[in-house]
Amino acid sequence: MPVDPQPPVAAAPAAPAPAGADRAAGARDPDAFETVYREHVGRVHALCLRMTGDAREAEELTQDVFVRAWERLPSFRGESALGTWLHRLAVNVVLETARGTRRRERRVEPTSDLAALAPAMGAAGAAPDERIALDMDLERAIAGLPRAVRTVFVLHDIEGYRHDEIARLTGGAVGTMRSQLHRARRLLMEALGR
Repeated sequence: MPVDPQPPVAAAPAAPAPAGADRAAGARDPDAFETVYREHVGRVHALCLRMTGDAREAEELTQDVFVRAWERLPSFRGESALGTWLHRLAVNVVLETARGTRRRERRVEPTSDLAALAPAMGAAGAAPDERIALDMDLERAIAGLPRAVRTVFVLHDIEGYRHDEIARLTGGAVGTMRSQLHRARRLLMEALGR
């Protein structure tokens, strides 16, 4: 006796487009772009702050990233997640700004007073307070690194880029990126008193 085939199963609905990305890209819809902004501004700002070490500059760069995103959204093809695209755009904006600053200043003045970045050893507090203080000390120490060293450290150790990717983004050599990462780690250990 022939077996009846199973009735066709309805296909699962397609995943919805990323929150407003398609509308924002296709029609340059300000409301959809506002949704994109609200979803991603925190991560973009954190990246800019870590790479620059300066809150005011990070705020300006964050705004610049989203202005450029608005201009370039029609070219977003959706081959990667919108967040990934914005992250790459943010890295490029920060690096491009740094190159322009270096051209204008013709040199970078590294921080020479690492002792000022060492954590204050005050009275023992509760574990959460100590953790917050350590986090603040680490952020302050990262901000005190020379710009080129800080950029390599943030991109490699915090954002997870490989040395060859960092070299391509910054226009340097892979060996130089490894050397700067080693220097950044050494300076951070000194600054944190370890």
